[in-house]
Amino acid sequence: MNPFFKHDSKKTSHDSDHSDNTLVKAVCNGDSKAFAQLVSKYDRRIRALGMGFFKNQTDCDDFVQEVFMKIFANIKNFRGESKFSTWIMSIGYNTAINSVKRRKEYTSLPDNAEIADPAAGPEETQLQAITASVIKDSLKELPERFAMCLDMYFYYDMSYNEISDITGLPVNTIKSHIFRAKKMLKERLENQLN
Repeated sequence: MNPFFKHDSKKTSHDSDHSDNTLVKAVCNGDSKAFAQLVSKYDRRIRALGMGFFKNQTDCDDFVQEVFMKIFANIKNFRGESKFSTWIMSIGYNTAINSVKRRKEYTSLPDNAEIADPAAGPEETQLQAITASVIKDSLKELPERFAMCLDMYFYYDMSYNEISDITGLPVNTIKSHIFRAKKMLKERLENQLN
């Protein structure tokens, strides 16, 4: 786990998967409130992905609406072979790629990513803010395919297999991208913080 990124606890991941599957079944049975719960739960994640690609609120709003319309239209096709979160991120990723037509449009790590430790004092908060700024600037300099894999791994807390399901890249390629991205990021951070 990277200390710079805030993660949800993995101990609740099974509970979350069970909750998602329960909501999916309810949606398939016509429960619109269950779909509203899924939208509420995953809106921020899809919105962050959209901002990475579109960089403006209007296009991102359109993207989020399109993704959730696709999810609603295809939810009966979700077979539970992967996590629901992986399935919707795959829909979001493919929708964004098809929309921008060029992967160069991706920008790493949304601005609303929670990097700072909320229990830190004023000096530590200032240092964390400077570090967060350096990290964000360094992430922007990474090759887009590296930044995307690194974001999904650290920011979205996804496994190599989940990233592979979303991007269509082989697992070994993803491991290589993440390894190389971490190495490049470490070198840039050492140069900028020293």
